[in-house]
Amino acid sequence: MNTLDEQLLALLSANSRESVTVLAQKLGVSRSTVQERMRRLEKQRVIQGYTIRYTADYLSTRVVAHVLIDTDQKQTAQLNRQIEKMVAVKALYSISGEYDIFAVVQEETTAALDRQLDKLAALAGVRRTLTSVVLSKKFER
Repeated sequence: MNTLDEQLLALLSANSRESVTVLAQKLGVSRSTVQERMRRLEKQRVIQGYTIRYTADYLSTRVVAHVLIDTDQKQTAQLNRQIEKMVAVKALYSISGEYDIFAVVQEETTAALDRQLDKLAALAGVRRTLTSVVLSKKFER
């Protein structure tokens, strides 16, 4: 990967719906160069998909929690697959330290979030959890 690829990824991160023509103009290269770079980055699995970012106004209507999860190591792979099926879980990370995994859970209300946290804690392989509710997001890159 070179500087052009990095610049392209930065532009796509800012707005994945930007047209190839506009991307090419911003990068000072041809449309075909941008298309080929995107194809190559997809093939190399650097880009796995294109997604959306929500506005602060929309996110302010959602309740987000960060959940640290202590797991039974023998059940971690199965547990990860179960958690991946939970639509309210937006991200799952393997971490070092006292807890083994970290989940980002998002729901419309605190009551709905509470139900999701109960479901998460009840999964086979979960020994204990520690939850923090996000009050506000200061910035995101």
